[in-house]
Amino acid sequence: MSEINKILGFFGLIFLLTYPFQLHSQEGEERVGQAGAFELLINPWARSSGLSGANTASVRGIESVYLNVAGLTGTNKTEIMFSNASWFGDISINSFGVAQKVGDTGVMGISFMSLDFGDIMITTEDNPNGGVGTYSPQFMNLAVSYAKKFTNRISGGFSVKLISESVANLSANGFAFDTGIHYETGSRNQAKFGITLKNIGPGMAFNGDGDDVTLNGSNGYDQTYEIRSADFDLPSLLNIGGSYDFLIESDHRITVSGNFTSNSFSKDQLLFGTEYGYKSYLMLRMGYSYEKGILNDFDEGRTTAFTGFSTGFSVEIPVSEEGSSFGLDYSFRPANPLSSVHTIGARIDL
Repeated sequence: MSEINKILGFFGLIFLLTYPFQLHSQEGEERVGQAGAFELLINPWARSSGLSGANTASVRGIESVYLNVAGLTGTNKTEIMFSNASWFGDISINSFGVAQKVGDTGVMGISFMSLDFGDIMITTEDNPNGGVGTYSPQFMNLAVSYAKKFTNRISGGFSVKLISESVANLSANGFAFDTGIHYETGSRNQAKFGITLKNIGPGMAFNGDGDDVTLNGSNGYDQTYEIRSADFDLPSLLNIGGSYDFLIESDHRITVSGNFTSNSFSKDQLLFGTEYGYKSYLMLRMGYSYEKGILNDFDEGRTTAFTGFSTGFSVEIPVSEEGSSFGLDYSFRPANPLSSVHTIGARIDL
């Protein structure tokens, strides 16, 4: 009876989490372009991006901070992860994360992501061809997370994210919350379910000297005016996912994952992923992200540079008898007409 009560409580929590989102959300496709801070939608990690982000239910460790923070409870002791992504060839994304088990059932995590746009030539009305210097935009996100295992089958967690965007003499700062829950069942916990709300927070706005303009006033003197920037919303979304592990003897595993993403400011998505694992040493994965119009050309309604497919692999090398390991991750996401995205990462599990 206690197990039934826990399951009912789990689904009650799902309802409480999703009801406000469903109540206030509109059709995302009709609101495209009305939000900002879209770097919050970039998956910087190699493992989950190789599955197209379909593993909301099965993601574990510090990488779960992006998909479903409840998966942090999969950290055994201490986990450190680095990642670099070449975003469409021109932007470099660097990420770092560390997770530490706290007590018997809790895990704390800190993750950081920065976007390097390189140097961009400054142009003005008087110098449309540049020649007056360069500037480099800086986008950074910092997340502090906590997850707890309430029972052997149910976990939950939350993240607080600090958002910073700066370009020339303008900057915008804000914060957002993520929350997620995870449930697993089966004789070997092979069936998993996860749900998460992401990027819930107040609007942001750019401020600084960059929005000032100097004009000649009616009194004959130059006067400085401030052009105030309008607030913009954060790209909130809801993820609902499930996965199942097909365990073949004791050495082989095939995991099938699916996920539905309801975006507040862009098209909804259906995500699919498959991963093969040989023990904990080798993992091969493939994913597909579907949204309306993705099979069309840009002039026929496609609104994303990605073509939908993704693939990747991980190699884990044991380094001690206590269970410590070192892993290398890679993912590939083809894009058209922009350059495809390559992501490589390293993971240390102590």
